[in-house]
Amino acid sequence: MAVALVTGSGGLIGSEAVRHFAGLGLDVVGIDNDMRQEFFGAEASTAWNVRQLAADLGKAYSHHGIDIRDRAALSKIFKRYGRDIALVIHTAAQPSHDWAVRDPFTDFDVNAVGTLNILQNVREHCIETPVIHCSTNKVYGDRPNLLPYVELETRWELEPGHPYYDGITEDMSIDQCLHSVFGASKVAADVMVQEYGRYFGMRTALFRGGTLTGPAHSATELHGFLGYLMRANMEQRTYRMYGYKGKQVRDAIHSHDVVAAFEAFFRSPRSAAVYNLGGGRHSHTSMLEAFGLAEKITGKQMKTEYVAENRVGDHIWWVGSNAAFQADYPQWKQVYDVPMICQEIYEANVERWVPHS
Repeated sequence: MAVALVTGSGGLIGSEAVRHFAGLGLDVVGIDNDMRQEFFGAEASTAWNVRQLAADLGKAYSHHGIDIRDRAALSKIFKRYGRDIALVIHTAAQPSHDWAVRDPFTDFDVNAVGTLNILQNVREHCIETPVIHCSTNKVYGDRPNLLPYVELETRWELEPGHPYYDGITEDMSIDQCLHSVFGASKVAADVMVQEYGRYFGMRTALFRGGTLTGPAHSATELHGFLGYLMRANMEQRTYRMYGYKGKQVRDAIHSHDVVAAFEAFFRSPRSAAVYNLGGGRHSHTSMLEAFGLAEKITGKQMKTEYVAENRVGDHIWWVGSNAAFQADYPQWKQVYDVPMICQEIYEANVERWVPHS
């Protein structure tokens, strides 16, 4: 029996990973206690996704509603499956800048200590098993904001010829910049994943994601850019823009393309691998440009409100480079771009994201 253990299995990337690796013939063990509902409220609950996974996958999926901060409960699961665990995918996290400031202890305990708990259990019970960790581009703090951007009509942009024009690479420093509380907890997890790879010789990879997106996202205002933008348009909510004139740029990568990268690493793992993973130049948009796309897809006007002050540590522009990963795994190819992503989000939610009276 080969087992894939997925934390955050009810979330966007976690649920995509569950389906993908179950489809490859692995038994999947999911860990998710629906803490997203505690973070962001009932509309952000992942319980619906967990129910769907159980219904669709049957015996191929086993769910455990435990907290990754609970060392005793985690240890029982790892002891139960032991060396049958062929892959660990760690997606569980507190994902919001804003929420982290409200409760830094919980943010750090979930993001940093929870990751340590996973790593140590792998070390003790299945040390040869590849470990994939979902990190974030927020480990670079606000350093990307120091780049020499040019203001265009609908976006901020780098001049062609700039070293990072095709995407920011992993050589960007994470030091001496403002990270936000959330960014700092993710840095701690990021470095620990690298350290377990180097110090203990474990096969670890971390993927510093840009905007991870797709139709399985339980989108809410504080987390889930394209998903929430489409939801706001479809339900005719007022979408708040925070700073940068709404011209901030994000790359966006579909959960399908993320999990395809995970499979590539699983089949040929390395130690202490560090990769940026995002939409890159293939799939990116400014906020204003995404508004126009949503309006075109739904036929509804965006309702917006502008807040002049940007979120702490937020990026003016982020387009990540996938070159390092593609050099190591040339068979991996992106499929989705932003228009495809938004269209799919619309089609998947058109019956339930409707205006409230």
